[in-house]
Amino acid sequence: MDKILIQPDLCDGCGDCEEACSKLYGTSRISVREIDGSFYPIICQQCEDAPCRRICPTDAIEMDITSEKCIGCGLCMMVCPFGSITIHERKAHKCHQCPDKETPACIKACSKRAIAKVDTERMKFDKQKEHIDKLSSLGKKKRKSTNMIGILTANSRTKKVLHKEV
Repeated sequence: MDKILIQPDLCDGCGDCEEACSKLYGTSRISVREIDGSFYPIICQQCEDAPCRRICPTDAIEMDITSEKCIGCGLCMMVCPFGSITIHERKAHKCHQCPDKETPACIKACSKRAIAKVDTERMKFDKQKEHIDKLSSLGKKKRKSTNMIGILTANSRTKKVLHKEV
């Protein structure tokens, strides 16, 4: 599954992502907040067990919010753990990752590359492979230190140290 990844350390707060989203949907589904001189783009994280989806009295929320079903009650906005849902013109709005576009508008607009789309399954596989590579290399190092040359070398080093101290 693809997911939008935010890298706040790269964000300069320019607002280009908000503007691009707003042009596309009439209201921005991403918001950039400043805290202590750092900027944080806020978007829907597409929670697996989404509290907004559970609380919606009209079942208007899936990947996106069905505007025909939404009554603008704001319950979804109140329970969102990320504060990514907004109410505009009496309807709730949240990022749905521009499923009809190859690249979401916010990603295209971000000149600092603070927003990216990543394949989470691929990322998980890469991390697992990296971990397995580390484990397999650890096993190889142990085998090398127990071979005959390693024992003889260690033995001769010990003798040299002992003879120098005497």
